[in-house]
Amino acid sequence: MSSVFWNMISQLIHHPQQALYYMKPSKIMRALYYLRHDGLKGVSRILDERLLMGADLKLDLVVKKDIQGNDIMEYPLIALPETNEPLVSIIIPVFNQFAYTYSCLRAIVENSGSVSYEVILADDCSTDLTLQVEKVVKNINVVRTDKNLRFLKNCNYSAKFARGKYYLFLNNDTQVQPGWLEPLIQLLKENSDIGLTGSRLVYPDGRLQEAGGVLWKDGSAWNYGHGKNPALPEYHYVKDVDYISGASMMVRCELWKQLGGFDERFAPAYCEDSDFAFSIRKAGYRVVYQPLSVVVHFEGISNGTDISAGLKAYQIENQRKFYEKWKDVLEREHLPNGQDPFLTRDRSQLKKKILVIDHRVPWYDKDAGARNVFMYTQIFLQLGLKVTFMPDNYFPQEPYTQEMEQLGIEVLYGNYYFKYCKEWLKDNVHYYDYIYINRPHIAVKYMDLLKEYAKGKIIYFGHDLHYLREYRQYEVSHDEAYLMSSKKWKTMEFDLIRKADVVYAVGDYEYEVLKKEFPEKPLRNIPIFTYEPLDETCKPVLEGRKDLLFVGGFGHPPNVDAVLWFAKDIFPKIQKVYPDITWNIVGANPTDEIKSVASDNIHLLGFVSDERLKELYRKCRLVVVPLRYGAGVKGKVVESVYNQCPIITTPIGAEGLSLEEDAFAIAEADDSFADSVIGLYRDNDELMRLMSHSRNFINHHFTKDQALEVVLKDIHL
Repeated sequence: MSSVFWNMISQLIHHPQQALYYMKPSKIMRALYYLRHDGLKGVSRILDERLLMGADLKLDLVVKKDIQGNDIMEYPLIALPETNEPLVSIIIPVFNQFAYTYSCLRAIVENSGSVSYEVILADDCSTDLTLQVEKVVKNINVVRTDKNLRFLKNCNYSAKFARGKYYLFLNNDTQVQPGWLEPLIQLLKENSDIGLTGSRLVYPDGRLQEAGGVLWKDGSAWNYGHGKNPALPEYHYVKDVDYISGASMMVRCELWKQLGGFDERFAPAYCEDSDFAFSIRKAGYRVVYQPLSVVVHFEGISNGTDISAGLKAYQIENQRKFYEKWKDVLEREHLPNGQDPFLTRDRSQLKKKILVIDHRVPWYDKDAGARNVFMYTQIFLQLGLKVTFMPDNYFPQEPYTQEMEQLGIEVLYGNYYFKYCKEWLKDNVHYYDYIYINRPHIAVKYMDLLKEYAKGKIIYFGHDLHYLREYRQYEVSHDEAYLMSSKKWKTMEFDLIRKADVVYAVGDYEYEVLKKEFPEKPLRNIPIFTYEPLDETCKPVLEGRKDLLFVGGFGHPPNVDAVLWFAKDIFPKIQKVYPDITWNIVGANPTDEIKSVASDNIHLLGFVSDERLKELYRKCRLVVVPLRYGAGVKGKVVESVYNQCPIITTPIGAEGLSLEEDAFAIAEADDSFADSVIGLYRDNDELMRLMSHSRNFINHHFTKDQALEVVLKDIHL
């Protein structure tokens, strides 16, 4: 092979992301072909992995060319917003380099949305066109120094003129990207324990500069992810970091003043941002990376890259000062240089970690199983665990994926994980203290590998006993295929239960079934949903309610059967008594058979938002859950009671739930179900009695405290 070809191979292996940006796809495919057919399969595998690592993920950037003018009038006029009470003060320290400063200001105007902000241009004795900036930039607050203070002291001085609730320090050699500002503010608004947050910094050629900073025991630093694809999921979740680069960082005004700004022992520059982050933590606050704030950084423009000259020369000296100041913290909390970056990237060497595996990112507003997974994932996070979520389809379903990432949950997705998930687990699952794996058809793919490579406790949650559900469907349909399916599910589920360290179940019924089968296995009966307790002010109202409601997705066969049976055999009898009654059916993905029952009195509403569903609960007179088969606790029953809506269901629908509070009516799934619905629908006193029992039912069984009591039996903090 030619030297040109080998050079191309080298580029692909050592700089895969640049290759993906700049090399023709035909050349990439040709290289893979030759490697696979010339016996170089090991090299091919490395190349294949690296190309897959983010080949389907790309961060779109808007990078505009600088105007290189010698006359200030060559720069078009731009106007910053006029405000008397800015929420944010954007402080930009500058010394010459006007072309970069202008581009920085232009990007701020174009990409900062509706946030109220001011810009303070901290001019440290510039001699170029910066002196005339007010001629082309309206409403800018220029603070000029009497003598050249250089970076650190210039920042401290100019911050005295800031009026915002939040101070954002931004290098002038940056171009902020669309929507960059609001996500930084939101983190500080919504989390009182966060003191400092910063952006995802990207080079203008699309490579990542850093996704937060890592500091090692010896005081040396890493820009995490340097040179990689910034769109990869490991750089896309909110996380605690050792430090935030001063190129783009936001701090609370009162905290900046409390700490006295940057420590001037690090003047003129370098390590002041690392030191500031450590001071923030010492004051009791967190330092957090916000990936939704993307900033392009032309690194090295202001101070160059030569550490033997200019401001850069202070880098080595200040690293020594930093180490001396924070030696005890570095020794106690940080790892040796280069050790386990998997942990140090989000400071998770300091906390327990859990890997959650399910069939997909939870669509928590579409089905009960997904809502359950989302709720428990949040509980793990609130307990202080580092949470990684592995969806078996490796697809970043939105808006759910970004919502999880913004909570601080790492979600694994993309072609790389799809192809090499097992290799990833072999390399990394030993880092996790707990593995929480859901559903038998998903768990069976991973359980043996987890047993071999995981060091942490494996918690298995099947959601319901699938074999029991299939057997009950056989009893209704008499179809032998369901009987065979039930036997296969039972073999699979029982094998998974034997291999797991702990098994979760929902509801008393399935818990007792499993306890009988596995008397020695640690079993936990967990609440299917968790809610904030209902207080005495939550008083249900019956007046104005009318009609019937069913809620349940149609990817679940028991729901399909329930609706068809009720529509064909039960609802016509109810209409004879109440001709104008309407039955509203909520549920995603209705089948053609379900669609066929729609009429003037049966309304198929499909998927509805949580807000719309709450409105339907408030207005309906009676929720019907006419299940003839199924297994596990039915989330739709619990949700209806939580919304203080009267409900009637079958023994299958009530299975596993407490009957002590008498919070819902139960009727047999036969022809008498119609009479039970009619009788309850007209009985105001009975409807009010059921509704009044909802508070005790929820507060006794379905609050976060009940869930925590169970979870903390196995998760030790």
